[in-house]
Amino acid sequence: MSEQPEPDEAASEESERDIYMRFMKCHKCYDIIPTSSKLVVFDTTLQVKKAFFALVANGVRAAPLWESKKQSFVGMLTITDFINILTRYYKSPMVQIYELEEHKIETWRELYLQETFKPLVHISPDASIFEAVYSLIKNKIHRLPVIDPVSGNALYILTHKRILKFLQLFVCEMPMPAFMKQTLEELCVGTYANIAYIHPDTPLITALSVFTHRRVSALPVVDHNGRVVDIYSKFDVINLAAEKTYNNLDVTVTQALRHRSQYFEGVMKCNKLETLETIVDRIVKAEVHRLVVVDEESRIVGIVSLSDILQALVLTPAGLGRKESLPSQPTALEPDAAETSQQGEAERQTEVETEGETERQGDSESSRAPQKKKERGGVRSADGRLACGWPDSLQGSDWTAALEVGGAGG
Repeated sequence: MSEQPEPDEAASEESERDIYMRFMKCHKCYDIIPTSSKLVVFDTTLQVKKAFFALVANGVRAAPLWESKKQSFVGMLTITDFINILTRYYKSPMVQIYELEEHKIETWRELYLQETFKPLVHISPDASIFEAVYSLIKNKIHRLPVIDPVSGNALYILTHKRILKFLQLFVCEMPMPAFMKQTLEELCVGTYANIAYIHPDTPLITALSVFTHRRVSALPVVDHNGRVVDIYSKFDVINLAAEKTYNNLDVTVTQALRHRSQYFEGVMKCNKLETLETIVDRIVKAEVHRLVVVDEESRIVGIVSLSDILQALVLTPAGLGRKESLPSQPTALEPDAAETSQQGEAERQTEVETEGETERQGDSESSRAPQKKKERGGVRSADGRLACGWPDSLQGSDWTAALEVGGAGG
């Protein structure tokens, strides 16, 4: 006969279960904004081509869009827009993509969005980080602009990666919930059904079409034995703009990935029997946006993204679940099924965060130590101590010096 836990022990376990949620609720978005970071803003009258070149030149992955007529931010320009333009208008290496060369951002938005304009999803700096996590996952977006409600200024762009890194700084100082010792399989964390993937010889234009049709942001590259040999992410696509090679999309994915061979450290993998604690530690240290779940022979099984992890750490303990996927075999998308769709917004605010964006590129800038104390709310109370009654070892520590600046996305 198994022993039943004592009432006090059960209460303690329940309290520990939602400790990350409570941590997020008592810290504001302002707390996570770095002392110094880069934020690029585009006016909607700027040419699309110049905007993408500016993303590359500034080392950022997304930019808020400002419409002068409305005197407000109306959307986001991301790498997804670049992909959508390429898949929509590419014909052959012999035909120049006029729309990329000549269109302004506002023209692209009008053509692409047509009557489906939606308000920009954003958040106030005084909102809790828990609200930011909820908004990112509920709206299925990668980036959440922090906009000051008084001045209307964009202050920062929050990402899953930035939030998880912030949490990781304090994890060792908090009681560890029991679920952190459970495996991915036990917790059903990750996506294991209908995983989109490509092969080394897949034409690049087909891979881009899979991005738009399946609304994912990374595609494992699988050999014909089913083993994961590489990964092609949306961030890799920006290299086409950097090298101005977007007029030939008939090359294979392997050829397109040659540019990154110097710094690419290989696909970050895991298996379903590893604990959530191990997975969180690996994904934060590797600074990637997803891990590919494989079996003992390195065959693809699923994907675990930053979104999946934040869901498990913060929202699920709060009783805010999302539909779980049932394990099944991954499927490759046939080229003829990968038609460009009209859904979504130009800033791709509704893009599914199945896999984040792989980007080993370092963050734009780094916080400098020692840090000056921020003037407005959340980080410290009047006596300089962190609020919400966290352990003394956290009080008065300049944690921002340890947290890399994510720039406009990271």
